Amino acid sequence: MTQRTVLVVLFDDVQSLDVTGPLEVFAGAEQHTPGSYRIRTASLDGAPVRTSSGLTLVPDTGLTVAPDPHTLLVPGGQGTRRPDPRLTDWLRENGPRAERLVSVCTGAILLAEAGLLDGHRATTHWAYCDKLARDHPAVEVEPDPIYIRDGRVATSAGVTSGIDLALALVEEDLDRDVALTLARHLVVFLRRPGNQAQFSAQLSAQTARREPLREVQQWITEHPGADLTVDSLAARARLSPRHFARAFQSETGTTPGRYVDRVRLEHARRLLEDSADGVEEISRASGYGTAETMRRAFVKALGTPPAEYRRRFRPAAAR
Repeated sequence: MTQRTVLVVLFDDVQSLDVTGPLEVFAGAEQHTPGSYRIRTASLDGAPVRTSSGLTLVPDTGLTVAPDPHTLLVPGGQGTRRPDPRLTDWLRENGPRAERLVSVCTGAILLAEAGLLDGHRATTHWAYCDKLARDHPAVEVEPDPIYIRDGRVATSAGVTSGIDLALALVEEDLDRDVALTLARHLVVFLRRPGNQAQFSAQLSAQTARREPLREVQQWITEHPGADLTVDSLAARARLSPRHFARAFQSETGTTPGRYVDRVRLEHARRLLEDSADGVEEISRASGYGTAETMRRAFVKALGTPPAEYRRRFRPAAAR
């Protein structure tokens, strides 16, 4: 078995979860499959660093004496706003030697400043995508996905998406069942594919201010297989269809139809991963009506049909 060295770069004001989330995934993979990973953390001078939350992290070594990594992982955090020039210089000089460059959150900004993302597709935390695109026009920034793999470069969105990316890399290095075992051990709600949007339906939409609209949002989430037409939802909110549609979009930032589409997709994905129901049953339970309608929705949103999604994200023992 090939042992892969994972080197995690540390610096002051790093986001602690950007470090510990992926690190727990790779450490769990090493415990599950001994000899698979060698994990090292390093700061510029080997001294402890203080994270943005006040937690102190003690690195294994200094960057100048760290081993050449297979996977070089650069986390994000407030420390990426005005990084030590020595860190950027080290990344520029040593990044090309790594077989795999990985960033979490605004760690992508450090890679970009070192010239390591030029010509690559990349993402970062949604709040910094515009900055990344503006400051580094040679980088093809995609603001929506939770992570992107482009050749040897893998970048992820905000904070917890680093766990999703690390799980995807473990699946690539070892196999799908190892990654799913780790996801369940870490109590990750759902191991998300990279092309999933950075927000779930509930997070992407604002919570409506008025109680009838809030209740409708919750009811949609709890009853994805129900009649969720505008007319039906408007009646539940005791508003006219026109007034309801305008008020819903005004208060949530999305149309009722788009919100319903997101909820149904998420519900179907959870059933495909966790239940033994057939695709026809899941399509009805999720409000699609037919398997073909659900297939089209999956291909449009995730780039993969339901059967392939289930094959990728359901443990072999459960199939």
